[in-house]
Formats: sequence, C-alpha cells, structure tokens
Amino acid sequence: MGRQVDFPLIFERSVPERRGVRSPVCDVPAQPLAELLGSHNLRAEPPALPEVSELDALRHYTRLSQRNYGIDIGFYPLGSCTMKYNPRINEKVAALTGFTHAHPLQPESLSQGALQLMYELQQDLKAITGFAEVTLQNVAGAHGELLSLMLIKKYHETRGEGERRKIVLVPDSAHGTNPASAALCGYTVQSIPTNADGDTDLDALQKAIEQHGDAIAAMMLTNPSTLGLFDRNARKACELLHAVGALVFCDGANMNAMVGVVRPADIGFDCMHLNLHKTFSTPHGGGGPGAGAVGVSEKLAPFLPTPRIVQQDDCYALSYDHPHSIGRVHAFYGNFLNLVRAYAYIRAYGGENLRNIGEFAVLNANYMLARIRHAFPPAIDRLCMHECVVTARHFKQQYGVRAFDIAKRLLDYGFHPPTMYFPLIVPECLMIEPTESESKQTIDMFANALLEIAREAMEQPELLQNAPHNTPVRRLDEAGAAKNLILRWQGAVIYPQEVPACAC
Repeated sequence: MGRQVDFPLIFERSVPERRGVRSPVCDVPAQPLAELLGSHNLRAEPPALPEVSELDALRHYTRLSQRNYGIDIGFYPLGSCTMKYNPRINEKVAALTGFTHAHPLQPESLSQGALQLMYELQQDLKAITGFAEVTLQNVAGAHGELLSLMLIKKYHETRGEGERRKIVLVPDSAHGTNPASAALCGYTVQSIPTNADGDTDLDALQKAIEQHGDAIAAMMLTNPSTLGLFDRNARKACELLHAVGALVFCDGANMNAMVGVVRPADIGFDCMHLNLHKTFSTPHGGGGPGAGAVGVSEKLAPFLPTPRIVQQDDCYALSYDHPHSIGRVHAFYGNFLNLVRAYAYIRAYGGENLRNIGEFAVLNANYMLARIRHAFPPAIDRLCMHECVVTARHFKQQYGVRAFDIAKRLLDYGFHPPTMYFPLIVPECLMIEPTESESKQTIDMFANALLEIAREAMEQPELLQNAPHNTPVRRLDEAGAAKNLILRWQGAVIYPQEVPACAC
C-alpha cells in the first residue's frame, strides 16, 4: 500500500545475520525434527523473517503504535461497538499479582479471591438486569448469543418440543451476528421488518406467529436496536411470543443505554447477553479479548453451563452437580482479568450512581444529533438512545459525495470515523456513538468537524472524494488489502513523495 518514505517497513530494515537476541547454547541433545514432526511438516527453506536488532525492532513497533488510533489518542465514535474509555483504576486492579498469577487449574482453596469476585460480579449483573441467574463463562457478545440459543434449544428439548421448534425470528434492525448464531444452533432464520418508527413491526410479527405457530423457538431482539432506538414494542413482542410457547432473547450489546434505567427482564425477555467489554468498560479494541455474561430467567437457569460459581457458607466453589446443564462453553471461566475490570468499574460507580452510565450515554448521543441534524438528518426522527444514526444520502445524490468519503475526510480533522453503512436498512448512514465517557467539548469539536465537512461536500466535493490528505497513508485499496493480507517485500523500494490516492 502507498506510504511515505520516512517510515521503512520492518523487512526494509533487515540486514542478513543481524540479531536482536542470541540464545544460549542448548545443553539438551539435539533431536531430529524429521522424526519428531515428520519430514512433510518441515520447511524446505527457513522462513523469510526480518533480521533486525532489538533497538530497531523496538523503534519500529513504537512508531507503528504512535501512528495507530485508539481511545487513548482521541475521540472514537464507533457506533454499535461502544469504544469508550477504560479507567486506569481498572487496569491497576487487574494487574494485582493475586489475579495475574492465579492459575485456572489451582484448587478452589487457593482461588477464593477470584471466585468471590466473579460471584459478586454475577450478583451485581443480576441486580442490574433483573434476571434470576447469570453466567460469566462466555467470552464475548456473539459467544453469549450462541450460548443463549443453546439454552433455549435445551429448554425446548426437555419439553419434548425440540424437533418441532426450528424457527428463530430476527428483526432487520438486529446485529448481524444474530442470524449467524441461530444458524449455528441449527435453526432456520426468518427476518421481521422494522416499522417506519424504528420499532418491531407487530403486524408482521403477528403474521409470522400465525404462519409458523409452535414451530417458532425464539425471537432475537436487539434493544436498544442497531438504529440506536429503544424498541417500544419489545414488551408486546414478548407477550405475543410467550403466548405460543416461544422464548425471547435480548441482544444486550447496547445495554449501556439502559443501565440503572431499565431492567431487561422486566420487559419480558427470557435471556440476554451482556458485552462487559462495552457496557462495563473493559478493553474492546483489536477484536478482543472481550468478556461476556448471560442472564437468564428461572425457566432457563437449570441449563446454564457448568461449572457454576456458588457460595457455600463463607467459601466460594465451582459447582458441577447440575444434570440438565448444557456443559462447558469455554475451557476455563471467561476472560478473567476482563471480569476483574468490569467488577472494578461497577464498584467504582456504586449502586446509586450506575444510572449515570445510561443517562449520560443517551444525553451525549442526543446532543450530538441536535448539533448535526440540519446537515445530517436522522434516519428516524425521534429520541435516540446511546447512538444516533444519520444519513448522508443527500450528499451522494446532489454532490457525488458518499458516507465513505465523509468518513475519510474526518481523518484529516484528527477523528476516527464512525461506523458506516450499518445498519444496512439505512442508505449512506453514519452511526455515531459518543458514549458517556466524552465531554461536551469533545462532542462539539467532532460536530464542528462534521459540519465543516458538510460545507466542503457542497463546495469542494473532490476534496472529500480524494481524502484523506494529511495522514501517513492516503486512501487505500481496501478490497485489495482484504484479499491480500500478507505482502512480502524483497529489497529496498523507493517510493515517491506523492502517493496516488489508491496506490497499492
């Protein structure tokens, strides 16, 4: 991909025989690898790895990190993924040696602190969500979706209805992982449309129920939805599905809009997953490691994965005596240090102040929308929740400027772009989530940048169509980058100072 000449690749720093580390002479007799691994598993030639000193490697990756973008660098309004600040006190707590040195195979008697923390985190999440039981064994949001559907499937099987209930309903405003999770559990997915107000279309839902009846196993409802709206028909949807024996799963990815304000179990949901790495601030970047939790009603509690964390007198233990359990869903027990971070975050707020999470997430998103709505109209014109979904369709129609171009131009203003083109039902959309972490000043800076970009789109559309201009790398061939993940560089290559917009 195109780049500036002052930042050579690690392969271009390579010098034959240069070493960063020299291993001591091995005092163990050599073993023939061909006999141990099989000759067909051995390379014919050594791997083409860069040969650099320790100092060169350190400088190279430090410079890379400085050119990367993260929540510690600036505003990261990635809608639907809740890229908010992880308070440093969480890191200090997670770095305590009693936690970092704990081994998952050590006996319960030596794990009382870890078990107590997880048990109390479960109790906190039960209080926040209203569910009867919570497990922390799943390790991310999509994993929690899968676990929830496994519980629902087991529930129907124990009632002798497993062979009959094969359909899962998924609204078109749901997260994209919902239908994938249902398919992995062997279900057929049917989409339910969203009405003009952004709520679940109850007429369409009623028709689906009349058509399929007791063939429906569950509905997967994201609330607040991917449109950034609270689904006002969620309670009625739960009632309609319960009437035919189906269950309702709540995708809790956007729970940070409801913390302390609404308990999902009170709406009528039978289970939900929580992204601890979103709502409760544990790190989320780079695809993980995430952390999850699943809350369930009484009817699903017998099927929760084992081992379960229980309190026995003054001690904590792992309980395996649950004959109806679906078994393990993770080798050990969640991503433990991220559970520590979530626990620290909740305890730092305290019960009385947790409501601030939901209230400020909603306030910030609505303030953002109020600042930019005259230039970027909302997809659905009503009070939003934790994120606002706006459209840039008119810029494309009138000036040939796409949402993609606007996102690239934001890089020149020093901001990470929001999510684009999602949800799919909104053309040329931008999904902006300020989160409760951000100040009014930061939101104003971002809003001002968007408004200035809107002016540029009308007066200088080509400026946006060729953006970014002030970044280390100009606009990339993203399709090419996705298809060609590994590029092998041989020898020094001289690049011009001016790099074409889509050079690759």
